[in-house]
Amino acid sequence: MSHTAHIRSHRKPRRSASTIAMRAGVAGGVLSTLAVAGASGSANAAEPVTQTLELPTLTADLAAQAAKSADATQQAAANYQLQAERDAAAAKAAKQAKSDLAEAKQKAAEAKKQAEETARKEAAARASRNAERTTLSATSDSGSTSTSTSTATGSAAAVIAFVKAQIGKSYVLGASGPSAYDCSGLVQSAFKEIGVSLPRVSQDQSTAGTQVSLSNLQPGDILYWGSAGSAYHVAVYVGDGMFVGAQNPSTGIVEKPLSYDPPTGAVRVL
Repeated sequence: MSHTAHIRSHRKPRRSASTIAMRAGVAGGVLSTLAVAGASGSANAAEPVTQTLELPTLTADLAAQAAKSADATQQAAANYQLQAERDAAAAKAAKQAKSDLAEAKQKAAEAKKQAEETARKEAAARASRNAERTTLSATSDSGSTSTSTSTATGSAAAVIAFVKAQIGKSYVLGASGPSAYDCSGLVQSAFKEIGVSLPRVSQDQSTAGTQVSLSNLQPGDILYWGSAGSAYHVAVYVGDGMFVGAQNPSTGIVEKPLSYDPPTGAVRVL
């Protein structure tokens, strides 16, 4: 027996074929895994290139969205401005309406005050005329005042003679003789006989001379019915409490006492 027989040999034991095959398989699997990992790594490494290619598209989308947002903001600002202008116009209109209303109320108050003043004056004038008519009627019945005199001389006598000569003729509206007259046409024609020019209508004839009281009439005075300046009828006072006038189509030209239709006032042109 050798003297080294009891010492283990330092040589590695031989591997069996199965062991070698198993290790080869493992190595192959590792390599396959590495290959897959490498391929995967290569694929992952290529992704930035794909993302880089998509950046222009993303940038364009962002720009479009920004433009839309800007348009929306601009439209909203325009709407706010329009609303503000409408609100300002409405406020201005309301202020103007308030001012107009106040002015209208003031004018209405002034008109009411003026109407009341006019009514008061007319009432006073009416009362005065009624008093004069009462006095005139009384004096006509008694025949004791200057209105009863029939004495007329000169121009007044000529006027009275003319109007009396027309008694019985027709009343025709707008006529001024010689066969027919209306009230103012008769008066105008009578005074034309003595060279006195009078206005054509009764309204103007009622202010053609000096206003005189009905209690102080003289032959030849012009009598009028209605207000001075707006009279609707005229005639000539002929004395003795009588007047001659073209009354209406039914009566024609007649001579009547003052009490028949008391006049409102009188004017003297002679």
